[in-house]
Formats: sequence, structure tokens, C-alpha cells
Amino acid sequence: MIEGVHTHLQPADLFLANNIPNTKMAAVVDYDLREKELKAFDESKAGVKGFVDAGVTKLPGMFMHPPENLLNSPFPGEEEQYQKVRSLQFPVIDLSGFDNSEKRKEIINDINKAAESWGFFQLVNHGIPLEAMEGIQRSIREFHELPQEEKAKWYSRDFTKKVNFFSFHGDLKVTTPADWRDTLSCKVLEDPKSFEEIPQVCRGEVSEYMKHIDGVLQKLSELFSEALGLSSDYLASTRCFRARSLACHYFPICPEPHLTMGGTKHTDLGFLTLLLQDSVGGLQVRHQGFWIDVPPVKGALLANLADMMEIVTNCKFKSVEHRVLLKPTVEPRISIACFLSTDDLEKPYGPIKELISEDNPPKFSEVKFGEYMKKYKL
Repeated sequence: MIEGVHTHLQPADLFLANNIPNTKMAAVVDYDLREKELKAFDESKAGVKGFVDAGVTKLPGMFMHPPENLLNSPFPGEEEQYQKVRSLQFPVIDLSGFDNSEKRKEIINDINKAAESWGFFQLVNHGIPLEAMEGIQRSIREFHELPQEEKAKWYSRDFTKKVNFFSFHGDLKVTTPADWRDTLSCKVLEDPKSFEEIPQVCRGEVSEYMKHIDGVLQKLSELFSEALGLSSDYLASTRCFRARSLACHYFPICPEPHLTMGGTKHTDLGFLTLLLQDSVGGLQVRHQGFWIDVPPVKGALLANLADMMEIVTNCKFKSVEHRVLLKPTVEPRISIACFLSTDDLEKPYGPIKELISEDNPPKFSEVKFGEYMKKYKL
């Protein structure tokens, strides 16, 4: 504990702050101790920010990631090639002129290139007011910076809840390094009643932001459909974007950011993710075998094609691995991911028949999204 730092930590939190060792480069992990650490962490309901509030100056061992997982290049001696890939222009799609036929053709062409090569692109002039974007970011930060006893009301690792606050997704495993991240999850946002369960401190801002997301989604649904050579209403007719949920991430200031991660490498499971990130940065995508920084752009949304989109397009559009590294910073990082997927968990999805041919046979079998999520315990 740092002298003079005021904290609301309960006994379990004090165990965490004072007894979790800094196992930097440790060759052997004491799994019995790690299990106690995770149990105490979960029972504290304080989240990762609880460590910051406790004044820790060394990274707790449960957050230590293997150094090889933090590299930008998988092999030494590839610096020249890495710099070439790093210098590539990250795709930016400008939606202004969406209703102009010539401009629309340009947008569709740009989406095709980005979706096939990167699986990601920045979206500008999308129609969401900057005030709505800054409003939700500000209110999500306010939630995560509430007093611990107030935030604890929403703490749960029951991911079937419409609203829950938790730290790093998945099971609490002693064999898996934890990510330095807290999350407020808000699900089933296609149902107006779901907003009633969102914490008051950010409810209005979340509601306002989601109203604007609907307009962006309608445009993208048409553009993706046309980019696939289909009618503009094709994807909408499959209900693949009907379900909406938010993961509102908070990455607290980290005492040793070079030793951990904000988000381990992964792909998203649904059809499309629209990400709002602040100016701190740290997001990287895998491109041509290297990890490439995604530069924050004020007022932009980041579109991320997900696994189910790769399945239905038979690999024409790519679902790409991404991760979050932590930067030395005096500000926490805020990112808000809007996950868009089907609201029919029993509907089978497979490669779109119009995209299949003798030269392009199906690469996937049909899968129900509900079963696909269960595979990943979501």
C-alpha cells in the first residue's frame, strides 16, 4: 500500500494488494497460490481498478504474460519486412456521398478491398454526432470510476445477465494470464426494456449512442450486401445484424504495462463489431503475419468483420486476429465495442449459396450461432 492513498478495499482486496507476488519472468508458477489469488480477486468485486485504488506499484503475477506473446513479429530478423507492412495505409472508408451512385460505387470498392485484405477499416463521416460519441465515452469512464461499493452491485461472472460488470472474459483459469481490463457488458439492446437495467450513470448516453448506431448499421448492411454482388437488402433479410450488445472496456493505468496485455489475441464471434476507441491507442491487428497498430482517429468508428461474416461469405471477407497492448500513460483507456449478430440462435448459417460455385466450393459447414457461442463459453 502507498502511504496516504485512500482505499475502500475489503479484506479480500487487501490480500490481493499485499500478497500477490510480482512473478516477473518466473520459470515456475505456483498454481495453488494463483488459484487463491483469482478467488480473492473475484470475491473482492473491485475489478482491475481495485489494484490501482490500492496503490500497487508492481504488476501482480496473475497478469504476467509470456514475453514472446508481446512481440510485434513472430520471428527475429524480420524487422525490414515488418517496417514495410507497418508503413501500409490502414483502410479508411468515407461514407459521405452514400446516396450518390458514383460515390457509392467507390465506397463499395473500398469496402471490398478492406474486407478481403484487412478485415478492419476506419469509418468516417458515418453520421454519429461527435457529442454522442464523447458522451458515451465520458459516462462509461464515470461508471468505472464509481466507488467500489457502488460498482460492486453490478459485478458478476454470470454472462447470461443482460448487464454485468467483470474483469477479463472467460473462465478464471490459473493457467491463463489475466488481461488488465474491466468491462461493463450490456446485452439484448435490440429490446428497449434492456436499457432499464443499465446503470443510471451511463444509461442515457448508451441509449443515445445506440440510436445512432442503427443508422450506421443500415448503411453498412446495404454496402456489404452490394459488395458481395447481392441485392442491398440481402444481409438484412438474414437477420444477421439484429442482435446488439456493448462491451464497455476500461483499461486502468498500469504500473508495468510492458509486462501484460489489455486484450489477448482473438477474433470476434458474431458478424460485425463497431468499435469506438479513445485517443490512447494500443489496439493492434494481425496483417501479413505482423501486429500492426490501429491509429486512433477522432470521430471515427472502427469496423471489424467477425467469424460469422467470414463463414457466410466463404472467406471472401476476413475475420482477423486483434489484441490490445498497454501503453505507458497517465490516462486510462476507454473502448466501446458494439457487437452485431443474429437474434435467432437456432438459425443455421453457412456460405451464401449465391457465392458458391465449382471454382469456389463451400469452405464451411452450416453452424447455429448459439452453438458457436457455447463452444467459446459465451
